[in-house]
Amino acid sequence: METVSVMIPEEDLLARVRAMASQITEDYAGKELKLVCILKGSVFFTTELAKRINLPIRLDFMSVSSYGDETESSGRVRIVKDLDESIRGQHVIVVEDIVDSGRTLAFLLEMLKSRQPESLRLCTLLDKPSRRVTDVKVDYTGFEIPDEFVVGFGLDYAQRYRALPFIGKLSITNEESEEKRSK
Repeated sequence: METVSVMIPEEDLLARVRAMASQITEDYAGKELKLVCILKGSVFFTTELAKRINLPIRLDFMSVSSYGDETESSGRVRIVKDLDESIRGQHVIVVEDIVDSGRTLAFLLEMLKSRQPESLRLCTLLDKPSRRVTDVKVDYTGFEIPDEFVVGFGLDYAQRYRALPFIGKLSITNEESEEKRSK
């Protein structure tokens, strides 16, 4: 059985997105930005962020996979969809939903650096530094969270729960195990 309890309410999410967009606008004043949205989880976050950045913005999308239908990263990174346009000479911010172990993003950032952007930064809605196994510099962080499996605002479990307007903690209990424990 799966249950979801609210960890970060929608109002708090949107307030933090506004603050991050304001900081990005200030940091890149007078420049054009390319936001690279990491599909599918960061679509909701990227959209809300882009609407609030007061600069010329171009969007591109990548899809990488290291989870499948599991709650733990496999550690194997697979590029499912690459960028449509070059990032050479551009100011690029990679927009991610969550930084967990850091493996996927370390791989992705190294790959993108080799494409010679003018600058490359990382923006994440959620950060779990306690799970980090690979050092990744996060330039813009929405919320630091404990080591819980979370869903909502784009994050999913087996393609479910993305459309929740809040970040919620997902709890999965095995009903059979629960029955055995109660006997």
